[in-house]
Amino acid sequence: MSRAEALPVLSGAVTSGRRPQTAAGFLALFRNELHLTFRRMRTLVLLGILAALPILIGVIIKVNTDSPRGGGGGAPSFIAQTTQNGLFLVFTALAVALPVFLPMTVGVVAGDSVAGEAATGTLRYLLVAPAGRTRLLAAKFTAGLAFCLAATAAVAVTALATGAALFPLGKVTLLSGDTIGLGEALPRALLVAAMVALSLAGLVAIGLFVSTLTGSGIAAMATTVVLVITVQILDSFPQLDAIRPFLFTHYWLSFADLLRAPMYWDGMLKNLGLQAAYIAVFGSAAWARFSSRDISA
Repeated sequence: MSRAEALPVLSGAVTSGRRPQTAAGFLALFRNELHLTFRRMRTLVLLGILAALPILIGVIIKVNTDSPRGGGGGAPSFIAQTTQNGLFLVFTALAVALPVFLPMTVGVVAGDSVAGEAATGTLRYLLVAPAGRTRLLAAKFTAGLAFCLAATAAVAVTALATGAALFPLGKVTLLSGDTIGLGEALPRALLVAAMVALSLAGLVAIGLFVSTLTGSGIAAMATTVVLVITVQILDSFPQLDAIRPFLFTHYWLSFADLLRAPMYWDGMLKNLGLQAAYIAVFGSAAWARFSSRDISA
């Protein structure tokens, strides 16, 4: 069902006066945004690429381990642990995907959320329904968070299945040297995946703001992705220590602290606080721009 076909249903679901003031109205918008996001071929392709990444990593580690020259003496701790326990492929895949692949896919989806519809002319048509721009923007942001969860799950679930197929499962040796059972380790893996998804929340707000600045979906997606790359580069320079803690990417890999006994929460709490600050700043900027924007497309 296209956006134009969905509009009468949405309009009927949310009209109870000039603007919808109920949770049902927002849920109708949210369902519509989810449908729009996950039915696009581009979104499905991105999720497919993310799901294929752990398979590729697992096969490479397996081949290297079985090779006569294998052994990985200098391998990062996640990769070295993967050969001993397939569950660590989840953490390895997330550590590889988080700096590049996950933010790029999220940047594409968030950057296209408003600008893409403005470019095709459906945004103005959608606003004919008395949904209200604020609720529409909130629905788009929430749908962006849902995509973060779906993208992270695509990596984590595939990594778990691949790790179980290629490597042994059993007791898990944490980064702190402590050993826990598989039943205790699986909830930690779920917690790590949730934290990774939440780490991308600030990027969703940034992409949404960029998307309100232009009527070109391609321009918004490219700008958001370039911004992610630029911030990642800046975060790698020790000379910028004064500003690095304020970059939204700085604490992304702090999820490794959840693989210690006891778990260290300082980095994760700083990360969540930083993401909340970016949501507040760029969410407000997106609202100010979108609520006053002349939708002429």
